[in-house]
Amino acid sequence: MGEEKKDQQNEKNKREWFHLDIHPWVFFISAALIILFVAGAILFQNYLGDFFGQMQNGMSKYAGWFFIFTVNIVLVVSLVVLISRFGSIKLGGPDAEPEFSTMGWFSMLFSAGMGIGLLFYGVAEPMFHYTANPLTKPGTQEAARKAMDITFLHWGLHPWGVYTIVGLSLAFFSFNKNLPLSIRTAFYPIFGEKVYGGIGNTIDIIATVATLFGVATSLGLGVQQVNAGLDHLLGIGQTKTIQVILIACITAIATWSVVNGLDKGIKRLSQINIGLAFLLLIFVFILGPTLFILNAFLENIGYYLQYLPQLSTWNETYEHSQWQHGWTIFYWAWWIAWSPFVGMFIARVSYGRTIKQFILGVLLVPTLVTFIWITVFGNTALFIEMFGAGGIAKAVQDNIPLSMFVLMENFPLSTVTSALTVFVVIAFFVTSSDSGSMVIDIITSGGNPNPPVLSRLFWAILEGVVAASLLVGGGLVALQTAAITTGLPFAIVLLGMCYALFKGLSEYAGPQEFKISGPDLKKSQSVKVKKKPKLDKTFGRRRLW
Repeated sequence: MGEEKKDQQNEKNKREWFHLDIHPWVFFISAALIILFVAGAILFQNYLGDFFGQMQNGMSKYAGWFFIFTVNIVLVVSLVVLISRFGSIKLGGPDAEPEFSTMGWFSMLFSAGMGIGLLFYGVAEPMFHYTANPLTKPGTQEAARKAMDITFLHWGLHPWGVYTIVGLSLAFFSFNKNLPLSIRTAFYPIFGEKVYGGIGNTIDIIATVATLFGVATSLGLGVQQVNAGLDHLLGIGQTKTIQVILIACITAIATWSVVNGLDKGIKRLSQINIGLAFLLLIFVFILGPTLFILNAFLENIGYYLQYLPQLSTWNETYEHSQWQHGWTIFYWAWWIAWSPFVGMFIARVSYGRTIKQFILGVLLVPTLVTFIWITVFGNTALFIEMFGAGGIAKAVQDNIPLSMFVLMENFPLSTVTSALTVFVVIAFFVTSSDSGSMVIDIITSGGNPNPPVLSRLFWAILEGVVAASLLVGGGLVALQTAAITTGLPFAIVLLGMCYALFKGLSEYAGPQEFKISGPDLKKSQSVKVKKKPKLDKTFGRRRLW
């Protein structure tokens, strides 16, 4: 009997290789929109540079305030939920147990959330702001301090707040209400059964397109850094042709992770990534200006907390400059475009955590680790530029992807550490591609948490094709424009998600009781302030069509 059951399961697994388990509307419309973009990028690549530049300026000018408003609202909501009465709710119910160890869980969410970006901008961004920012005179001690303030703003609580809301919304409604693991699920308290129709399809299509372009932006940045590192080590040159070849090769490697599945593939690579990145961090910390780094870390945290309200709401109202277009607005749009991918991936691996554990793990711990990384690499670069041999600022101005490797030249074993950096970037590239394709496939398969391999391969390949198209069509500007353009519609979705999450949590937790006592009351009285929850029905996990 056991062998018969095993054979049936094997047949089922074989069948999954030969058909696409999809939601037809979401899958085909999303794929068609993306393929049309790729075709346009190939046919009109000579005109795309100017087009992307004009689009980026227009979107940043007219929608910049909305991105700033959105990320601040989302961060506040995340912190409110953290300290609320909902913290003890366990994702999956009272008896749910975590699927992954705490370290394995953290490795996966951090690799997906920040990996390539921190390696690309960890040295480059502080140095760039040191040499040019609108808040102070460049090249001064105050410029160095402001450079770290701005970098902390872009990589601190705000992006992880966005990931927290998306991830928590999906995890709660999927695991606790037994709804499909899809972006539309978060809107059930608002739209009810209508999420299974046209409204839900539209939400999932927006999420799919935003996710793919957000991931493609990251992959494009990553392959530029891989190309710069290989050129630094081997002298192969830095051209778009080489970068396209690298995208193809690394995407092929990602298919290995896809085939091996979540536990064997993504988890193993994520843990390797974190381990190697940690070795790189310790190496620079010990052999670099250790005392300067320790002092800078405390000062960076203090200034970040002091100026957070001011910097997070600043939008160049009186400066009339366009500095924020390529930095703050790009970052907020990028994080928002990434949030369906990172949020759903975090939800997928967070079964069994309480809401308080979830928010602490997703919002606060990664932010602290990110600050440590930026301080070690960013402040080391500033130290060398201000008090040492210099040369890093010029490298950043000439070629941003090369900045990490120029920093490594100031340390022993620079060839080894540069090679290690290239390997870590490639590994983060693979995990981002694999995780991104898994999340897109979950959305386009109607919320199936374990989608078949073949459709995941399709999306992994399409991610690489889009990244290559953006690089060929417009380079870094094209990557930034793609993030801003696709992030805008999902910013609207994100604000709706905040309301729906509060509504769903309140109805799930039931009426809140306040204890009233006073000199004339011998006993406390319980006062119910809400009606019986409406979402007390247990829904079977259903498909979306």
